[in-house]
Amino acid sequence: MNRMTKGAGALVLLAAAFACGVLYAQTSGIQRTIVKRGDVSVEGREAVVARVEIAPGVQAGRHTHPGDEISYVLEGEGEILLEGAAPLAVKAGDAFIIPKGVKHDARNTGKEPMKLIGVYVVEKGQPLATPTP
Repeated sequence: MNRMTKGAGALVLLAAAFACGVLYAQTSGIQRTIVKRGDVSVEGREAVVARVEIAPGVQAGRHTHPGDEISYVLEGEGEILLEGAAPLAVKAGDAFIIPKGVKHDARNTGKEPMKLIGVYVVEKGQPLATPTP
């Protein structure tokens, strides 16, 4: 194969890996809808406001964010699993903050959908979430 063909093949593999990461971040049973995205006063950062719904018994999957997550639970109940910390039980009316880069997961422990509003202040140009082992 010539260099151009190898380079094109590498780009296709990279795109496929990225697509798999996006699909992994959008786990079945979880619906994420970006409501608003815009600049903030910190250079190189943006705010992303998202509506998140997690079906009963569903776990989001371990991931990180390229910035801080500030979330408010609108309905339902669940657990926030932060690496190195005890599970944090949350219910409607509770809020939680996850610092940049902290590995975490969320799971719905109730019988109804858990609905959240998530506000992320993240580095521009980075994926909103990155799956982690």
